[in-house]
Amino acid sequence: MNSGKYVFSQLLHFIDRYEFQKCVAKYNGDFRTREFKCWNQFIQLLFGQLTSRNSLRDICVCLKAHKNKLYHLGIRGHVNQSTLSRANESRDWKIYADFGQYLIDLVRPLYATNPVPNVNVRNEVFALDSTTISLSLKLFSWAPGKYSRGAIKIHTLLDLRGNIPSFIHVTDGKYHDSNILDEVLVSPGAIYIMDKAYIDFAALYNMNESGAFFISRAKTTMNYKVIESIF
Repeated sequence: MNSGKYVFSQLLHFIDRYEFQKCVAKYNGDFRTREFKCWNQFIQLLFGQLTSRNSLRDICVCLKAHKNKLYHLGIRGHVNQSTLSRANESRDWKIYADFGQYLIDLVRPLYATNPVPNVNVRNEVFALDSTTISLSLKLFSWAPGKYSRGAIKIHTLLDLRGNIPSFIHVTDGKYHDSNILDEVLVSPGAIYIMDKAYIDFAALYNMNESGAFFISRAKTTMNYKVIESIF
């Protein structure tokens, strides 16, 4: 019989609850809550992510099935999907965005000297791209997409030293990829790799003026003239 801690409980020990509570206090996230605090919401969603649950109902049913083990997992108790759904709807998303950024800032320095495969440079190297997730427009009226469908876009700036997302921004499906260049905080000396959807000359010029470099695919309709070449 295993007398050690469950793996999920061990993982929770790597998460600084004090820093999490600082984010909660900043946005008054636990105001008028009794038992289902932000921390409990967070660890149940974390459990769902790590165990590949398909829905909030799936998370709740799974936790209920293991109710005798929840204390040892570090979870105070299970709730139904309505309670979890209302918490997701009403609590400020900035709590989790700020805590996520804290975790990113904590992890990125650990991989700062990792090599980028097939690239021999000392600069920071980032890949910028987006992914589209289709949604029901009847349920997500705030997320219009193309062709009368619902969708959201997740714009991600990936640090290739460790493959760690350093910036994530969620928009509706009609948001053009190039607009995200105005939201990204450019790091001087860094190299940004992107596809032709990010051709925005004003934004790329600002990136160049900030001391950064960019690599992008050219559009077939681009009218240009080579001024200088190093090859």
